[in-house]
Formats: sequence, C-alpha cells, structure tokens
Amino acid sequence: MRAWWSNSPSIERAQVIKAGLIGSVLSLVQFYTLLSGLGSRIAADDGDPVSQSWQVAWGGHALLHHPLAFWQANQFWPAKDSLAFSDALVGYAPFGLLGSGVDAALTRYNLLFLFAFALAFFAVWLLARELGAPNWAAMVGGAAFAYSPWRLEQAGHLHVISSGGIALAIFLLLRGYRRNDWRLITGGWVAAAWQQSIGFTLGLQLDYLLLILGLIGLITWLRAGRPHPPASSIKATGVGVGFFLLSTWLLTRPYLRVLNAEGRTSYSLQSLYSFSPSLRSFLSPPEYGMLFSKTPQQLTAAVGKGYAEKVLYPGLVAALLAVVGLWWNGIPKALRVGLGLTTVLFAVLSLGVHQTGVGHYLPYRFVFEYLPGWDGIRTPGRLHTLTTLALALLAAAGAARVGDLIRQRKGSSLATAGVVVLGLLVLADGSGIPFPNPAIRKAPADVTSVATPLIQTPLAPSDNRLYLLWSTESFQPMVNGRSTFIPSSYYEAETQMATFPSAESIGWLRSHGVKTVIVHTEFTEQRDGERFKGKFHTEPQFRSPTWAQATAAKIPAGSRVTRELVHPVVIYHLAP
Repeated sequence: MRAWWSNSPSIERAQVIKAGLIGSVLSLVQFYTLLSGLGSRIAADDGDPVSQSWQVAWGGHALLHHPLAFWQANQFWPAKDSLAFSDALVGYAPFGLLGSGVDAALTRYNLLFLFAFALAFFAVWLLARELGAPNWAAMVGGAAFAYSPWRLEQAGHLHVISSGGIALAIFLLLRGYRRNDWRLITGGWVAAAWQQSIGFTLGLQLDYLLLILGLIGLITWLRAGRPHPPASSIKATGVGVGFFLLSTWLLTRPYLRVLNAEGRTSYSLQSLYSFSPSLRSFLSPPEYGMLFSKTPQQLTAAVGKGYAEKVLYPGLVAALLAVVGLWWNGIPKALRVGLGLTTVLFAVLSLGVHQTGVGHYLPYRFVFEYLPGWDGIRTPGRLHTLTTLALALLAAAGAARVGDLIRQRKGSSLATAGVVVLGLLVLADGSGIPFPNPAIRKAPADVTSVATPLIQTPLAPSDNRLYLLWSTESFQPMVNGRSTFIPSSYYEAETQMATFPSAESIGWLRSHGVKTVIVHTEFTEQRDGERFKGKFHTEPQFRSPTWAQATAAKIPAGSRVTRELVHPVVIYHLAP
C-alpha cells in the first residue's frame, strides 16, 4: 500500500483531452433527441426539470440584479427564503447569467443535463486512472457510473445526476496528497464545495464520505509513524477546508431560517416508508432502457408506488465486472476490499427503513435518527450514488483484469478491443436511446406588465412549474411555486382560490398584497394533476375551467375588481 501511495500514475494530457471528448460525445449520442429542440423541449420529463430550469434562471437573475437577495425568489409570495425550499442548484447559478427568457432557460437546462453526464464519465475516468486502472479500463468505469441504469430513472432530478463533482473532488484530493501538490489539494476542496452547492441531497453524502476518508487517512498517518507532510500541503489543506466550511455555513443559513420560520425540524420516520426501496429494486430496470426496461405498471407492481425513487438496478454488466475487479492485482487489496465493502454498505443504506419486518431495523434507521443532517433527507435511494461510484471503480478494475487475460493469450490489440467491447456493453445496459424530451407549452399570453404580486390558477403542481418557467421573462413575484417543501401560506391560498372570485377570497388576496389573478382556461385536456412520465394523478380541485365557465364567473358587487379577457386567460385586477 505504501508503494502504491508513493507512485501516483502519470496521466498524459492527450489522454485527458481524449477522455473529455469521449465523455462529451457519449452524452450527445445518448441524448441526441434533445439537440433538435434545446429551446423548446426538456430532458427526461416535464415534471421537476421544468421547475429546475427556472431555479437556474433565477440564480443568474439574482446574481446579476440583486445578489444580496439571492434566496428571495419570486415564488411562494410572501414567504421568505423561498429558493431554500428545495435543493437550489446554487452551483449552477453562474450559468443562469447566459441568456434570458423561457427559451434560454430550457436551453440552459438541457445543456447542463448533457454536462452532468459528461462530467460524471470524465471525473470517474480520472479517479479510476489515479487508482491505477489503464486508460480504456478507466473509461469502462466512467461509463458504468455516468450511465448506470439507476441514473436513467433519476434523470428528471438534475441535483441527483449532477454527481460528477464527488468523483472529481476525490480525484483531486487523492492525487494532490499523493503528489504533495498544493494546487490539486486546494482544487479538490473547491470542487467539493461546488458539488455541495448544487444541493444537500448529494452534498450531505459527500460531507460524510470526506469525513470517513479523513479518519482513514488520519489512522493511516498515525500507523505510518506520523511523517511530517510538506508545509505547502498543510497550508493548502487549511485554506481548502476553511473555504469548504465557510461555503457550507453560507449555504445552510437560509435553510435553517426556513426551518425556524415554518416550525419544521425534520422529516418523520413515517415519511420514509413510502420512499424506501425493497430488495427487488436492485433487479428492477428503469422505465427507459436499451437492454432491459419495464413499463410503469410493471415497475409499480415490482417496487411499489413512487418507483422513480425506488429503482436501484445498477447494471448487470457493471456488476459482473465489479465482482471480477475484486481480484485484479493492479489495485492494492486493501483498496479493493474497501471499495467492495463501500458498495455493499451503501447498497444496504439505499434500502432505507420499512414499517414492518426486518426492514424496520435496517442501518439507515440509525443514520436517520442519530447522525446530524439525515433527518432532512426523505429519499434513501439516492444514497445509491455512492453505491454506483464504488461499483464503477471496481468495474474499471474488472475491465483491466479481463484486458490482462486477453493480452496474455491474444496480444495488446485484441485486449484493447475486448475492453472497448465491455464498455459498449455497459453503455448499452445503461442507455435510454431514444430518451424522452417532451415539448414544453409556451405561455398563452404576455402578462409581464400586470401588477404584482400575482397568483395564477389552476394550482396543479404541473401548472405551477409552467408558471415558474414562464416567469423567467420578468420574474414577477407570485403566490405560485413548486418545491420539496411547501409553506403553510400556500395551503391557505389553495383553500381561498377554490372559491374565487368570492368576496372572501378577494379579501384574503388583498390582505396578502396580491394585485392580479390570472385564470388559465387552456388546460382542458383533463390534465388535472401532476403529469410525470405519462402517469396521471387525478386532482379534481385543480381542474382548469373552460373559457365559458371562466368568463361567466360573477364578480361580487362593490369588490373593486375588474376583469380583462385575453384569450385563453382571464385576468382579474384587484384595486387597493
């Protein structure tokens, strides 16, 4: 192990460029359907990606126009810190500076989607090379992580698939400490801070991973006789850790303010049950897949409701290669054992906790109840990020071992070809070609000049996402919003708008400063609730009225409310 530590491999610049290009090309090929509609369609589905495209747009808008009010987004008026109601994608905010409006928001999101897969491939390639895997075998590892079938089912969550920063941070830190390079060490901590700024869903996992790796490093250092590291490495560590902790503190402040303001401290154990996968989840491929796939009905039958958070299939080819990789001597045995144990540990943690049976005592329950931060996470399956990372590194080792066996019998050329074939099989197992990219409805009318704050109805989750996306033209403050956490004031708005334009609802709106109500009549195709990958959840209270119904609604006498007809929307102006 000491010999391995002191011999950090050289990585040629040409190889780095080639790996980066291959990662980019793979992303473009896998999701080629996006390329013809970057500004009119959206990757994966028209659920969370729509509101996340608004999040990135808001980040750029806030940086440019009011950086000191960054967290005071234009959703959920009059709630404060409304950007902190879910993972805010802060790390992507600088990309929001490029372009403006709806088309730019969609284009930006789709490019970030492609970037997330390219970075995941490239970063794991770098890490596998640093561990000792040959060039093409490391690319198999990159493919096994970036295109794990599990990620296909998570493709609608940009904050979950944006996991390349984890591997990049570990690579930079590992290589930096092995080579005593202060620039790499500093860069590793900056990369870790950037990854955490995308969201705490992955950021919390990274925090604990860095803590565990740090403890392992400390124990190894003590056993080695406390060798004195170079002063430059010590300074870089101090600066890097300080920057990481400072950025963490700044990021957590608005979330803590939200928790205090709303009186909510954590998710309950009960809330985890519906999001906890079962053992069958490891054998359930995603809805979209080239080699293996299942229909929504089959997945629901296999893993239960909410299957998008429960599919844990890591890829058959990658899993078999990982098993082979446990016996490849190119990586020290301690590392291979550690990667194997990490794979098993996080696979078990990904199962969460269940209401009855043995599943009620799974280790995630201890993590949730006793370790800081985990009571704010409701989806245990997303810990599969670290499962697939460790599995991918072992898969790279497995590809290297297969390559060695072929080389001994058939020569180097066939060995390289064999490893490339393994990579293609991994990609086929994790490919969703052709991947969905639904078209996004354009705003039915220009409402950028109406008085604000405003509220738009109907209030279905899918409609609120559209309102947020449309608001990127001017970012008008609105009562509407969509996030993981919903403030209590919004539930009051739902109740009041069910009777609008009654005198009571108008009085409530005025008391909250709302000046405009926009009633949409174009949502008439029975899209009453939330649409997600072709599945509908009926929510009659959010039904869109027809044009005749909307224009026939009677305004209470003396209410000082005027109505403007801009087909297909009806705009109500509330005088003070």
